[in-house]
Amino acid sequence: MRIVKLDEESRKNILEDLLKRSPINYSKYEDVVSEIITEIRNRKDQALFEYTEKFDHASLNADKIRVTDEEIEEAYSQVDKELLEIIRKSKKNIRDYHEKQKLNSWVDFQDGIMLGQKITPLEKVGVYVPGGKAAYPSSVLMNVIPAQVAGVDKIIMCTPAAGGKVYPTTLVAAKEAGVDEIYKVGGAQAIAAMAFGTESVPKVDKIVGPGNIFVALAKKAVFGFTSIDSVAGPSEILVIADETANPRYVAADLLSQAEHDELASAILVTTSEDLAKKVSDEIDEFLKSLDRAEIISKSLDNYGYILVADSLDEAANVSNEIAPEHLELVTKNPYELMTKIRNAGAIFLGEYSSEPLGDYFAGPNHVLPTNGTAKFFSPLGVDAFIKRSSIISYSREALSAVHEDIEKFAKAEHLTAHANSIAVRFDGK
Repeated sequence: MRIVKLDEESRKNILEDLLKRSPINYSKYEDVVSEIITEIRNRKDQALFEYTEKFDHASLNADKIRVTDEEIEEAYSQVDKELLEIIRKSKKNIRDYHEKQKLNSWVDFQDGIMLGQKITPLEKVGVYVPGGKAAYPSSVLMNVIPAQVAGVDKIIMCTPAAGGKVYPTTLVAAKEAGVDEIYKVGGAQAIAAMAFGTESVPKVDKIVGPGNIFVALAKKAVFGFTSIDSVAGPSEILVIADETANPRYVAADLLSQAEHDELASAILVTTSEDLAKKVSDEIDEFLKSLDRAEIISKSLDNYGYILVADSLDEAANVSNEIAPEHLELVTKNPYELMTKIRNAGAIFLGEYSSEPLGDYFAGPNHVLPTNGTAKFFSPLGVDAFIKRSSIISYSREALSAVHEDIEKFAKAEHLTAHANSIAVRFDGK
């Protein structure tokens, strides 16, 4: 893994390199996605079935598109009982964490004035779960449980079904998490179906969940017709470590993200040249035995760096510039260093808080901002599935005390109808 001395030029080059991975830079796929969306919007189920046949090699119709109770029962019989218990433990941790995020409606009363805020869950939410190359039951839990906690009325799920079959672990996780309906469709066509509705798939108020570049671009394209969580980019991890860190642990954690795909990013920023060399050696050793070594090697060649910084302050500054999806602080005093972090999706403190702990089990959501968007986005949570409505109520006496101020303000903007709407209540007519 390449080792680079951190300076102004290397910072600039690395940031530019990382931003190239953003889905918004893949315009060459947008025409294909746009065509799929238009076809689904106009021809609904007919187009949806055609694309499912073309891309997933599954023959569907109105009777086959929705997963049945019998299929879910069969899935339970195929999932290892020990894994099922682990899924249930993870579910509890995720629910317990997100229960603490719930917001309540509130009102304040003072001198004839009532002001407040009404919290309302979204009515229908669509969850997209990838299923082309592997099963992702953890993604099901992380996307569905916050919606459940928020009180969403109806949660539907779309996931590819190669040959007409959905991964058993995906179905079991969906049932455990509380999904109401599951549809055997994937890709941009599934996003379009949930955004606009078809004869079989209901239109939803918001779409959440990860996916490939076609899914990401489809979510971007339908935003405005429905809400989305984000346009997610490739996975990434940044580790800040000092001389006290265990190089074997650091190397293993970097590789845990590099194995996602060739666009994943794994970066170590360290104040120790000795640690930098040891981590690089450990990575080479791990690659001899890991299953996805080819993917990992390409990821590290493309977007992997070991950066040597002069101080932990400098390390924190470059981390804040990159704004990583996952940030591990493996230093003598990670809690002190955390106070200097402004931009990160999830922060892992200490050598026993490895990133996969957050992916699967701890409870905080693993749907995180990527590609620098942690500067202005937050992890998926309960607040993603609610709306806030303002509440305003004035008595005649309360309005009387301020009506002239409001009228003057409106007239200053040349909105005389606004001013009149207040004035008519006090003109004596």
